Amino acid sequence: MARGRGDGEQKKRLVTWIVVLAIVCGCLYIYSRKGGTSALEYGSKSLRKLGSSYLGGEDDGDEASNKLGEDLQGGVMLKSIPVCDDGHSELIPCLDRNHIYQTRLKLDLSLMEHYERHCPVPERRFNCLIPPPPGYKVPIKWPKSRDVVWKENIPHTHLASEKSDQNWMVVKGDKIEFPGGGTHFHYGADKYIAAIANMLNFPENILNNGGRLRTVLDVGCGVASFGGYLLSSDMIAMSLAPNDVHQNQIQFALERGIPAYLGVLGTKRLPYPSRSFELAHCSRCRIDWLQRNGILLLELDRLLRPGGYFAYSSPEAYAQDEEDLRIWREMSALVERMCWKVAVKRNQTVIWVKPLTNDCYMEREPGTQPPLCKSDDDPDAVWDVSMEACITPYSDQNHKAKGSGLAPWPARLAAPPPRLADFGYSNEMFEKDTEIWKQRVENYWNLLSPKIRPDTLRNLMDMKANLGSFAAALKSKDVWVMNVVHEDGPNTLKIIYDRGLIGTVHSWCESFSTYPRTYDLLHAWTVFSDIEKKGCSAGDLLIEMDRILRPTGFVIIRDKRPVVEFVKKHLSALHWEAVATAEAEGESAEQDADDMVFIIQKKLWLTRLKVPKQSR
Repeated sequence: MARGRGDGEQKKRLVTWIVVLAIVCGCLYIYSRKGGTSALEYGSKSLRKLGSSYLGGEDDGDEASNKLGEDLQGGVMLKSIPVCDDGHSELIPCLDRNHIYQTRLKLDLSLMEHYERHCPVPERRFNCLIPPPPGYKVPIKWPKSRDVVWKENIPHTHLASEKSDQNWMVVKGDKIEFPGGGTHFHYGADKYIAAIANMLNFPENILNNGGRLRTVLDVGCGVASFGGYLLSSDMIAMSLAPNDVHQNQIQFALERGIPAYLGVLGTKRLPYPSRSFELAHCSRCRIDWLQRNGILLLELDRLLRPGGYFAYSSPEAYAQDEEDLRIWREMSALVERMCWKVAVKRNQTVIWVKPLTNDCYMEREPGTQPPLCKSDDDPDAVWDVSMEACITPYSDQNHKAKGSGLAPWPARLAAPPPRLADFGYSNEMFEKDTEIWKQRVENYWNLLSPKIRPDTLRNLMDMKANLGSFAAALKSKDVWVMNVVHEDGPNTLKIIYDRGLIGTVHSWCESFSTYPRTYDLLHAWTVFSDIEKKGCSAGDLLIEMDRILRPTGFVIIRDKRPVVEFVKKHLSALHWEAVATAEAEGESAEQDADDMVFIIQKKLWLTRLKVPKQSR
């Protein structure tokens, strides 16, 4: 009996402790709910304070400069940055549906406006570090990654079941495999690509046609197998898809090491200059090309080079039911008025070709629709510019040359393109820029050499690409570069495309259109100094760079010494570590003696480990 009473007392004490713990946990939960926002706001305010100190913020002139000096000399350092909730592990701030819902933006869903960029104002930004998903691993290396990725890095398998009959992707254990299939090419993108080349009578069924076809736009790309298999033909595709019902398709593409970008043919021009691509491709991309007087097809027309192709694989091209026949008739009439001609039509695919000159446009009957764009329309203005339902005529130079005048790949990478003259650049300036960046990249790789192997890096971004010479210097490496040109600077992106490279226009005062953890290396040449002049937050930029950088990835900052010192003060809070610091002098006559090169590596950190399932 005594023992029974003792057990009863122990049970009572145990129950009491459980109740106390429950109350404590409840209080902590309520406190965290009330204080969570405050913690986030504190991080935001701390970053914004440091960012504005560096950038000038609300201060002007000497006061801002003095404040910057005080911060750097006084040792102001941010010790920690809040970590976002696990539910934000795939946050894309300017393509965040929750932001659209919360701010009640009035968008036309039929025009795909909800898939376009809608960035939060600075006060509503998530100034916290995006955590990787539980179980995240360093990505599989290229070229193996083209065909297989870690499932835990992108824990979404619905596409595997939804597209199981089309060979998009297959889940096998802890990996996801990509057999190379697509909605229209179940038996493999490689065979489909060869079939397109055969249709066009290109030598040896190789689609690059001796280097004449290099840059490709693949709209509605899925998981980008088409673009992935083009790489072996020395072609590079901008694989484009929205963050739609097939969520994560672009994330899968980038995880595989395939160039890709989140975007949509909606109401705004795509962020690429005119005459950027030799080939546009749509395979069952589910786009209504006839809407709004053919405005989406006219956007493709703006982007295609003289003599460029549009390969279209869709039911309308071969089906015989009444609705598909109607669409085919109307689409054929539209492209005929646009002066496109059928290059070849076989089975389920039609390939149109764009004219080489303006002759056909000039010979159309007066009042023919769609009209030519107005003479004051700049076809290369793309940042937040609405599409126009008009045909972009060629420049006099293109018209007289009867083409783009570009050398075949790979010669075009180093050949001064004709559009250099648009910026008043001489061939000598172009060649000098190429040589300078070749030397700089060699120096970068010497500094990185203790940390990298030939397969360490795959997805690179040049955050201020200028003429694309950073990317050009990497031709011998097994990497690709997203070249970013700032929206309010010289629009040199057309030079980059003319060199056979790819890229996009962007403002670093905003978040980039990509998933978290998608780039292995970010190159920031005077990017921080540039945003200083715009009054944007350096703290926000650091957090954005951390968002898009893969764990164990690298940042190369080339900027003024105060910028480097500023970034150093944030390394611990960002979970970054310094790799190398060097003077950036002696590479060119114009080199500023105060310029520095600072190389950083992001650490792999997890908020929690994935708990393995218990076997029964």
